[in-house]
Amino acid sequence: MRVNKKRQGGENVGENVKISKSLRDCCSAGKMRVNEKIRRKIMGKRGKRIGKMIGGLVVIVLLGLFIGRVGRAPVPPPVEVLPPAPPTVEALRPVERMRVATTTSLYDTGLWGHLEPMFEKEFNVELDIIYAGTGIALAWGRRGDVDVIATHAKAYEKKFVAEGYGVQRVVFAYNYFLIVGPPDDPAGIKGLSPEAAFKRLMETGLGRFVSRGDASGTHGKEKAIWRGAGYDYEAVRRAGKWYIEAGRGMGPTLLMASEKQAYTLVDMGTFLAFGGEVDLVPLVDEGAILLNVYSAIAINPERHPKTNIEMANNLIEFLTSPEIQELIGNYGVEEFGMPLFIPCAGAEPKE
Repeated sequence: MRVNKKRQGGENVGENVKISKSLRDCCSAGKMRVNEKIRRKIMGKRGKRIGKMIGGLVVIVLLGLFIGRVGRAPVPPPVEVLPPAPPTVEALRPVERMRVATTTSLYDTGLWGHLEPMFEKEFNVELDIIYAGTGIALAWGRRGDVDVIATHAKAYEKKFVAEGYGVQRVVFAYNYFLIVGPPDDPAGIKGLSPEAAFKRLMETGLGRFVSRGDASGTHGKEKAIWRGAGYDYEAVRRAGKWYIEAGRGMGPTLLMASEKQAYTLVDMGTFLAFGGEVDLVPLVDEGAILLNVYSAIAINPERHPKTNIEMANNLIEFLTSPEIQELIGNYGVEEFGMPLFIPCAGAEPKE
């Protein structure tokens, strides 16, 4: 019986073990099934949430696109913008020009600065005024580089016309040359005649002399005074270091003489215009040879067919007209107390 009990007990134990195992397996399986259900439930909720989020985003994007298309006007295609048409203007007529060669003394005194705009306005022309010594101005006229010349060397001008380069010599103004020098006058020429003053300079060597040395009208007058004093000009040029050739216009020559405290020959107009800039005084101002006459000459169209003879004649008539003659006679009076030039159209003064 014990045996049986034991066997039965053993059988019961084994069965109990089997039952316990089965229970564990069932529990494990159930637990797994429960976990799976829970996981599925959780995943189902999460998936639904994500799906709702994605769906919401899609709706928002589509709604934004819809609203943008509805609320915004369609963008038109780019339109090419053409520049505005230029204003309609009349074609400009070319301005007529005329070339004038003038002596430096007429230019340095500022006279042309007054006459030029008046003539240009009256005749609707542009003046090209070129200033140089008379010799150079005459050379330009011979080549046909200018249409009219205004110079102050009677002998040279008469030869120019006689050779057929100029039409006619027409005088319009004059003044006088002066021999100026240092206030202390080391050579003692004050009050002498021009010829005697030059002779004193040559004989004593007391003081330097600055010459234009440029074949100008003033240079030509200086040569004439040396001849009148009895000297060959080439001998004067080689006389010594006291004789200086500037090779410049009247204004620069006067300034050089002042710097070197030397004597020089200068026209009265330029000296008055530069008087405040130089330390020189007039020492010789009387003598027929000191006369300085200005004239205008139109270039001969038979020599140079392209010359503007019509406008050149207009300028000469302008310079000799009563209105301009009066202007020339008053030029410089207000500033210097005396005119720089004296009008003389139709009545050339004699030496």
